[in-house]
Amino acid sequence: MATSDLDQQTQTGAYSDYESSEEDEENDPSAMTLVEHLQELRGRIFKSLLAIAVGAIVAFIFRDYIIAFLQAPLPQSSNVLTHDPNHKLVVTGLLEGFSVFLKLSIAVGFFLAIPVILYQVWAFIAPGLYHNEKKTAIPFILIGIVLFLAGITLGFVVLRYPVEWFVQFASTSFTELVTADSYFTFVAFFVLAFGLVFELPLVLTFLAKVGLVSGETFKKKRAVAHVGMWIASTFLTPGADVYSPVILGITMSCLYELSILFIHFFVKNPPASAE
Repeated sequence: MATSDLDQQTQTGAYSDYESSEEDEENDPSAMTLVEHLQELRGRIFKSLLAIAVGAIVAFIFRDYIIAFLQAPLPQSSNVLTHDPNHKLVVTGLLEGFSVFLKLSIAVGFFLAIPVILYQVWAFIAPGLYHNEKKTAIPFILIGIVLFLAGITLGFVVLRYPVEWFVQFASTSFTELVTADSYFTFVAFFVLAFGLVFELPLVLTFLAKVGLVSGETFKKKRAVAHVGMWIASTFLTPGADVYSPVILGITMSCLYELSILFIHFFVKNPPASAE
Protein backbone atom coordinates (compact mmCIF):
# COMPACT_ATOMS: atom_id res chain seq x y z
CA MET A 1 0.00 0.00 0.00
CA ALA A 2 2.85 2.34 0.88
CA THR A 3 4.50 1.50 -2.42
CA SER A 4 1.30 2.29 -4.28
CA ASP A 5 1.02 5.66 -2.56
CA LEU A 6 4.66 6.41 -3.36
CA ASP A 7 4.12 5.57 -7.04
CA GLN A 8 1.04 7.75 -7.13
CA GLN A 9 2.95 10.64 -5.58
CA THR A 10 5.79 10.15 -8.08
CA GLN A 11 3.37 10.17 -11.01
CA THR A 12 1.58 13.21 -9.59
CA GLY A 13 4.91 15.02 -9.17
CA ALA A 14 6.04 14.12 -12.67
CA TYR A 15 2.71 15.27 -14.09
CA SER A 16 2.93 18.56 -12.20
CA ASP A 17 6.50 19.07 -13.46
CA TYR A 18 5.29 18.41 -17.00
CA GLU A 19 2.46 20.92 -16.56
CA SER A 20 4.85 23.51 -15.14
CA SER A 21 7.26 23.02 -18.05
CA GLU A 22 4.38 23.46 -20.48
CA GLU A 23 3.31 26.64 -18.71
CA ASP A 24 6.89 27.94 -18.79
CA GLU A 25 7.05 27.30 -22.53
CA GLU A 26 3.71 29.03 -23.09
CA ASN A 27 4.74 32.03 -20.98
CA ASP A 28 8.20 32.25 -22.55
CA PRO A 29 8.23 35.39 -24.72
CA SER A 30 10.95 33.91 -26.93
CA ALA A 31 8.83 30.83 -27.79
CA MET A 32 7.86 30.65 -31.47
CA THR A 33 4.83 29.21 -33.18
CA LEU A 34 5.06 26.60 -35.94
CA VAL A 35 4.46 29.21 -38.62
CA GLU A 36 7.23 31.39 -37.19
CA HIS A 37 9.60 28.39 -37.16
CA LEU A 38 8.79 27.69 -40.81
CA GLN A 39 9.32 31.34 -41.72
CA GLU A 40 12.69 31.34 -39.97
CA LEU A 41 13.66 28.07 -41.70
CA ARG A 42 12.73 29.58 -45.05
CA GLY A 43 14.91 32.61 -44.30
CA ARG A 44 17.86 30.40 -43.28
CA ILE A 45 17.54 28.31 -46.45
CA PHE A 46 17.32 31.45 -48.58
CA LYS A 47 20.49 32.88 -47.03
CA SER A 48 22.31 29.57 -47.58
CA LEU A 49 21.23 29.44 -51.23
CA LEU A 50 22.26 33.08 -51.64
CA ALA A 51 25.72 32.25 -50.25
CA ILE A 52 26.01 29.34 -52.71
CA ALA A 53 24.95 31.62 -55.57
CA VAL A 54 27.55 34.24 -54.63
CA GLY A 55 30.23 31.57 -54.36
CA ALA A 56 29.18 30.12 -57.73
CA ILE A 57 29.42 33.56 -59.38
CA VAL A 58 32.92 34.05 -57.96
CA ALA A 59 33.91 30.55 -59.13
CA PHE A 60 32.49 31.21 -62.61
CA ILE A 61 34.55 34.38 -62.90
CA PHE A 62 37.73 32.45 -62.08
CA ARG A 63 36.65 29.32 -63.96
CA ASP A 64 39.78 29.12 -66.14
CA TYR A 65 42.07 29.05 -63.11
CA ILE A 66 39.88 26.45 -61.38
CA ILE A 67 39.82 24.25 -64.49
CA ALA A 68 43.59 24.44 -64.85
CA PHE A 69 44.06 23.62 -61.16
CA LEU A 70 41.72 20.61 -61.23
CA GLN A 71 43.27 19.23 -64.41
CA ALA A 72 46.74 19.01 -62.85
CA PRO A 73 46.38 15.32 -61.84
CA LEU A 74 45.22 14.32 -65.35
CA PRO A 75 47.97 12.56 -67.38
CA GLN A 76 48.77 13.86 -70.85
CA SER A 77 47.88 10.51 -72.44
CA SER A 78 44.21 11.10 -71.66
CA ASN A 79 43.79 13.13 -74.87
CA VAL A 80 44.83 11.07 -77.87
CA LEU A 81 43.59 13.63 -80.39
CA THR A 82 46.20 16.34 -79.85
CA HIS A 83 48.34 15.28 -76.86
CA ASP A 84 48.08 18.90 -75.81
CA PRO A 85 50.64 19.67 -73.09
CA ASN A 86 48.00 21.84 -71.38
CA HIS A 87 45.84 18.71 -70.87
CA LYS A 88 42.76 20.18 -72.53
CA LEU A 89 39.76 17.94 -72.11
CA VAL A 90 37.17 17.06 -74.74
CA VAL A 91 33.55 18.20 -74.99
CA THR A 92 31.13 16.27 -77.17
CA GLY A 93 28.26 18.73 -77.53
CA LEU A 94 27.55 22.37 -78.26
CA LEU A 95 26.38 23.15 -74.73
CA GLU A 96 28.60 20.71 -72.82
CA GLY A 97 31.38 23.22 -72.25
CA PHE A 98 28.98 25.75 -70.73
CA SER A 99 27.19 23.11 -68.64
CA VAL A 100 30.51 21.82 -67.27
CA PHE A 101 31.51 25.36 -66.26
CA LEU A 102 28.09 25.87 -64.67
CA LYS A 103 28.09 22.63 -62.66
CA LEU A 104 31.69 23.15 -61.59
CA SER A 105 30.91 26.70 -60.45
CA ILE A 106 27.95 25.49 -58.38
CA ALA A 107 30.08 22.76 -56.77
CA VAL A 108 32.86 25.22 -55.89
CA GLY A 109 30.25 27.73 -54.71
CA PHE A 110 28.85 25.12 -52.34
CA PHE A 111 32.33 24.47 -50.91
CA LEU A 112 32.88 28.20 -50.45
CA ALA A 113 29.50 28.62 -48.76
CA ILE A 114 29.96 25.79 -46.22
CA PRO A 115 30.83 28.18 -43.32
CA VAL A 116 27.70 30.23 -44.04
CA ILE A 117 25.53 27.11 -44.33
CA LEU A 118 26.81 25.70 -41.04
CA TYR A 119 26.24 29.05 -39.34
CA GLN A 120 22.64 29.16 -40.59
CA VAL A 121 22.07 25.62 -39.31
CA TRP A 122 23.57 26.59 -35.98
CA ALA A 123 21.48 29.78 -35.73
CA PHE A 124 18.32 27.78 -36.40
CA ILE A 125 18.86 25.03 -33.80
CA ALA A 126 20.73 27.06 -31.14
CA PRO A 127 17.61 28.51 -29.42
CA GLY A 128 16.42 24.96 -28.66
CA LEU A 129 19.68 23.81 -27.06
CA TYR A 130 20.74 23.89 -23.43
CA HIS A 131 23.80 25.86 -22.37
CA ASN A 132 26.04 22.78 -22.10
CA GLU A 133 24.83 21.56 -25.50
CA LYS A 134 25.72 24.91 -27.06
CA LYS A 135 29.23 24.71 -25.60
CA THR A 136 29.68 21.28 -27.19
CA ALA A 137 28.08 22.15 -30.53
CA ILE A 138 30.35 25.11 -31.33
CA PRO A 139 33.61 23.06 -31.18
CA PHE A 140 31.87 20.31 -33.16
CA ILE A 141 31.06 22.75 -35.99
CA LEU A 142 34.58 24.22 -36.06
CA ILE A 143 36.23 20.79 -35.94
CA GLY A 144 33.85 19.56 -38.64
CA ILE A 145 34.90 22.38 -40.98
CA VAL A 146 38.61 21.72 -40.36
CA LEU A 147 38.21 17.97 -40.91
CA PHE A 148 36.20 18.49 -44.08
CA LEU A 149 38.82 20.84 -45.53
CA ALA A 150 41.57 18.38 -44.56
CA GLY A 151 39.65 15.58 -46.26
CA ILE A 152 39.14 17.36 -49.58
CA THR A 153 42.78 18.49 -49.53
CA LEU A 154 44.04 14.95 -49.06
CA GLY A 155 41.55 13.71 -51.66
CA PHE A 156 42.97 16.09 -54.24
CA VAL A 157 46.54 15.10 -53.35
CA VAL A 158 45.91 11.39 -53.95
CA LEU A 159 43.60 12.02 -56.93
CA ARG A 160 46.36 11.54 -59.48
CA TYR A 161 46.86 7.87 -58.57
CA PRO A 162 43.35 6.57 -59.36
CA VAL A 163 43.11 8.89 -62.38
CA GLU A 164 46.35 7.56 -63.86
CA TRP A 165 45.28 3.99 -63.19
CA PHE A 166 41.86 4.41 -64.82
CA VAL A 167 43.40 6.14 -67.85
CA GLN A 168 46.08 3.49 -68.35
CA PHE A 169 43.96 0.45 -67.43
CA ALA A 170 42.23 -0.03 -70.79
CA SER A 171 44.61 1.99 -72.99
CA THR A 172 45.84 -1.16 -74.76
CA SER A 173 42.32 -2.14 -75.79
CA PHE A 174 40.51 1.17 -76.25
CA THR A 175 41.22 4.64 -77.55
CA GLU A 176 41.29 6.86 -74.49
CA LEU A 177 39.24 10.05 -74.80
CA VAL A 178 38.33 11.61 -71.46
CA THR A 179 35.47 14.11 -71.63
CA ALA A 180 35.29 17.15 -69.40
CA ASP A 181 31.96 16.13 -67.89
CA SER A 182 33.11 12.63 -66.90
CA TYR A 183 36.41 13.85 -65.46
CA PHE A 184 35.05 16.67 -63.31
CA THR A 185 32.15 14.51 -62.11
CA PHE A 186 34.68 11.91 -60.93
CA VAL A 187 36.82 14.61 -59.28
CA ALA A 188 33.81 16.09 -57.45
CA PHE A 189 32.60 12.76 -56.07
CA PHE A 190 36.12 11.56 -55.19
CA VAL A 191 37.06 14.71 -53.28
CA LEU A 192 33.64 14.92 -51.62
CA ALA A 193 33.95 11.29 -50.46
CA PHE A 194 37.25 12.11 -48.73
CA GLY A 195 35.69 15.14 -47.08
CA LEU A 196 32.78 13.08 -45.74
CA VAL A 197 35.02 10.24 -44.55
CA PHE A 198 36.99 12.75 -42.48
CA GLU A 199 33.78 13.51 -40.56
CA LEU A 200 33.80 9.94 -39.19
CA PRO A 201 35.41 10.91 -35.83
CA LEU A 202 32.57 13.34 -35.14
CA VAL A 203 29.96 10.72 -36.08
CA LEU A 204 31.53 8.16 -33.73
CA THR A 205 31.79 10.77 -30.98
CA PHE A 206 28.08 11.53 -31.32
CA LEU A 207 27.26 7.80 -31.18
CA ALA A 208 29.36 7.53 -28.02
CA LYS A 209 27.58 10.53 -26.53
CA VAL A 210 24.17 8.86 -26.95
CA GLY A 211 25.49 5.55 -25.62
CA LEU A 212 25.55 3.43 -28.80
CA VAL A 213 29.33 2.90 -28.70
CA SER A 214 32.04 3.47 -26.11
CA GLY A 215 35.62 4.64 -26.14
CA GLU A 216 36.72 1.60 -24.16
CA THR A 217 35.54 -0.67 -26.96
CA PHE A 218 37.64 1.25 -29.49
CA LYS A 219 40.68 1.00 -27.22
CA LYS A 220 40.28 -2.75 -26.70
CA LYS A 221 39.86 -3.41 -30.44
CA ARG A 222 42.61 -0.99 -31.47
CA ALA A 223 45.12 -3.56 -32.76
CA VAL A 224 42.54 -5.57 -34.69
CA ALA A 225 41.03 -2.41 -36.15
CA HIS A 226 44.36 -1.06 -37.42
CA VAL A 227 45.29 -4.36 -39.07
CA GLY A 228 41.86 -4.60 -40.67
CA MET A 229 42.01 -1.02 -41.96
CA TRP A 230 45.45 -1.49 -43.50
CA ILE A 231 44.31 -4.69 -45.20
CA ALA A 232 41.20 -2.91 -46.48
CA SER A 233 43.29 -0.01 -47.81
CA THR A 234 45.13 -2.38 -50.18
CA PHE A 235 41.82 -3.43 -51.73
CA LEU A 236 40.08 -0.05 -51.76
CA THR A 237 42.80 1.72 -53.74
CA PRO A 238 43.00 0.95 -57.47
CA GLY A 239 46.29 0.57 -59.27
CA ALA A 240 49.62 -1.03 -58.48
CA ASP A 241 51.34 2.01 -56.94
CA VAL A 242 52.64 1.84 -53.38
CA TYR A 243 51.56 5.33 -52.34
CA SER A 244 47.75 5.00 -52.47
CA PRO A 245 47.32 2.16 -49.92
CA VAL A 246 49.96 3.68 -47.62
CA ILE A 247 48.27 7.10 -47.65
CA LEU A 248 44.83 5.58 -47.16
CA GLY A 249 46.05 3.27 -44.37
CA ILE A 250 47.72 6.12 -42.48
CA THR A 251 44.61 8.26 -42.92
CA MET A 252 42.24 5.59 -41.60
CA SER A 253 44.49 4.87 -38.62
CA CYS A 254 44.74 8.56 -37.77
CA LEU A 255 40.95 8.97 -37.98
CA TYR A 256 40.50 5.97 -35.69
CA GLU A 257 42.86 7.41 -33.07
CA LEU A 258 41.24 10.82 -33.47
CA SER A 259 37.85 9.25 -32.73
CA ILE A 260 39.19 7.82 -29.46
CA LEU A 261 40.63 11.23 -28.55
CA PHE A 262 37.37 13.06 -29.30
CA ILE A 263 35.35 10.56 -27.26
CA HIS A 264 37.75 11.02 -24.33
CA PHE A 265 37.38 14.81 -24.34
CA PHE A 266 33.75 15.31 -25.37
CA VAL A 267 32.04 12.34 -23.68
CA LYS A 268 32.70 12.79 -19.98
CA ASN A 269 29.83 10.69 -18.61
CA PRO A 270 28.67 8.28 -21.33
CA PRO A 271 25.03 7.18 -20.89
CA ALA A 272 24.41 3.56 -19.97
CA SER A 273 23.39 1.36 -22.87
CA ALA A 274 19.82 0.14 -23.01
CA GLU A 275 19.16 -3.20 -21.39
